[in-house]
Order: sequence, then C-alpha cells, then structure tokens
Amino acid sequence: MNFVAPKQRQKWLSQAEDFADIFLQRTKYFLPHLARLCLISTFIEDGLRMWMQWGQQRDYIMSSWNVGWFLGTCFVITNLFGQLAPCVMILLRKKTDIACAILFFIITFQSIAYRIIWEPRFLLRSCSLAGGLMLLMVENRKEARTLFAGVPTMHNNAPKNYMQLVGRLLLVIMFLTIVRLDFTFISTIQNIIGGICILCVAIGFKTKLSALFLVLFLSISNIYTNAFWRVSNHRALQDFLKYDFFQTMSVIGGLLYVVALGPGGVSVDARKKEW
Repeated sequence: MNFVAPKQRQKWLSQAEDFADIFLQRTKYFLPHLARLCLISTFIEDGLRMWMQWGQQRDYIMSSWNVGWFLGTCFVITNLFGQLAPCVMILLRKKTDIACAILFFIITFQSIAYRIIWEPRFLLRSCSLAGGLMLLMVENRKEARTLFAGVPTMHNNAPKNYMQLVGRLLLVIMFLTIVRLDFTFISTIQNIIGGICILCVAIGFKTKLSALFLVLFLSISNIYTNAFWRVSNHRALQDFLKYDFFQTMSVIGGLLYVVALGPGGVSVDARKKEW
C-alpha cells in the first residue's frame, strides 16, 4: 500500500504537469498580453479613480497633510498621469523599463502620501506589486552581462535570472495578506495547499504548475471575496473591495508572467535540468 500510493501521486503530478505544458503551448501567443493587462490593472483603475474623484482626493491630501490647494492638486495630477501614461507605454511595449520605474515611484509615493507605509497588509501588497513589475521588466530584457567584472558569464549568473528570483519572492508575499486564521477545516486545507504552492513558486520547483494553481485559486477567491459590484450602496466598502480586487488582479498578472517566462536560471527547476 505504501509502495503504490507514491506511484499514484507521481502519476497525478505528471498528468498535471502535462496539462500545464499543453495550456502554455495553446496560450503562448496571448498569455503575455493577458498577464501584462492584469498586472497593470490596479494602476489603470487607480488612475481613473483620480480623474473621477478629483476633488475628494485633493481634499483628502489637503486635510491629511495640512497643505494648500496647489499641492493637493499636484498630488492628484501626479497620480493621474504617473499611472495612466506608464500603463499606455507598457501596453504598447514602449520604454517598458522607464514605465516600470515610474510605477515603482508611484507605489512609494502613495504609500507615504496615504500614510500606509508601516501598515503590514498594505506594505506586503505593495511589495507584491513591485515583484510583478520586476517580472514585467524581465520580459524584454536580454541575457546579459555578468554581475561581476572579469567573471565568466554563466546562464545562472545573468541579472535577468536574479530579477526573476526577486520578482517571484516578492510576488508570493501577497498570500500572507489573505491567510485566514479561523482554523476551520476548509480554511486550514486552503492555507496548507496555498502555502505549499507559494513555497514551490518561491524556490522555483514545479513552478509553472504551482503558479497556475495559484492563479486559479486567487481568481476564484477574488471574485468571491472582493465582489465590489454587489455593494454599490456602500461607497466606502465598495472602494475598499475594488482596491483589493484590482490589487489581486495585478498579482494574478505577475503569476501569469511566471507561467509564461518560467522560473529563470536561479531555481530548482533549472538545476534539475543539469542533474
């Protein structure tokens, strides 16, 4: 019995990996575009919110930081164009590195302006967004120069591979914000399975399969938990759920990049090919 069970599990795992490979082959032409759109969706939504709630956002900054009309207006304009313009650049695949650098600035700028830089949940979400942007920068980055002058170039020494590693590690931080501590049977099972997949993505083991599972898990959880369209009569709650929904969509986009690009050279999967 103990001999048969591991063989059966290995068979199921092999079948699941075959499915992941088939999925990637059939979606390889549009998957990066979908990943890109999902990844920047939170910036598009927030940029449009700046336009739709111009006065409210300006007044909030004026009262929160005790500044005048001019600085409050500058804040809104910076967030409006600082998000929508880079998103257009990313969708057109023009100057992607510059666009991502602007969005990195916006993440930091908003964290300070809204006084959420020391709130763990929002800080972890911001780190996950940064990880997704790093994976976006990897997409068009050529294999490169060695990290240290005079050291021979090796495939696992390329900065691109280390960027993928850091991007993966930052991306999975998102799941620390959705872990449920009520210790019911269902939530315990979800936490265990999710935790295993998080670890696999982080170390680059069975990466594509684990990332696909997390995409499915997050998509279902996002629609169920952050259904902002159901609470139109509660403006504050709707804004909070909408924020969570599009933040999660961005992390899903980052995970789709992991599926499309693979784990990179600094991963268990890459090492296994050498063994």
